[in-house]
Amino acid sequence: MRLARTIRHLLLVICLGSGVPHLSAADVTVFAAASLIESLQEIGADFEKQSDDKIIFDFGASSTLARQIQEGAPADIFFSADEPQMNRLENEGLLVAGSRRNRLSNSLVVVVAANQGAVVRSAKDLARPDIQRVALGDPKAVPIGIYARKYLEKAGLWDVVAPKVVPTENVRGALAAVGSGNADASIVYKTDALISSNVVIAYSVPLEEGPDIRYPVALVQGGRNPKASKRFLAFLASGASARVFEKRGFVVIREP
Repeated sequence: MRLARTIRHLLLVICLGSGVPHLSAADVTVFAAASLIESLQEIGADFEKQSDDKIIFDFGASSTLARQIQEGAPADIFFSADEPQMNRLENEGLLVAGSRRNRLSNSLVVVVAANQGAVVRSAKDLARPDIQRVALGDPKAVPIGIYARKYLEKAGLWDVVAPKVVPTENVRGALAAVGSGNADASIVYKTDALISSNVVIAYSVPLEEGPDIRYPVALVQGGRNPKASKRFLAFLASGASARVFEKRGFVVIREP
């Protein structure tokens, strides 16, 4: 009897020492807008330091990610760069009721190449004849492109700028086009402009002139790991996460 207890004790020690995860640990798949890459990677790493759960990110254009979720892609959390994409999923009953929150806001800036880029002092300069290519996230689908179009329409510039638009898959594609010289300028989120060494901010759109930018986040209905997903969703709403977002240039929305 004593020998059996000793063997069981040794087996338990071996299992604990071998790094076998807790049974409650789970993988959480987060579909998130490309503009959130750096922030969420840092937040995910911070969360994993205090949890056995593993956070797996899939970054891209919010419109593309929403479509993939509609088509059945396995996601536990969706973090969109605009509300219409989240609305699409909510209207189809693909979100967990009551889990949706607006977490972040952002602002728009006009960027040019850091090396011998075009001289731009305001959005009106995008209408000049020498500015021939303006890279934008697809204005028909991608949130940053939709935001940029709304701003340019409000400023009375869209009809002139539209023929110059080089559509890209997401905001990072627009940044890359300007940084590589394949476009003369772009309108992107301030947060994305701040992380690129290949572009400079030529003009910052005043908040009162720009569109109302909202980044909602929610649990996806039918997620494989709902308990772990709720834990990470709560962490995204924490003060620790807010500090990371603010460090990266986002405006944190503190809803009740």
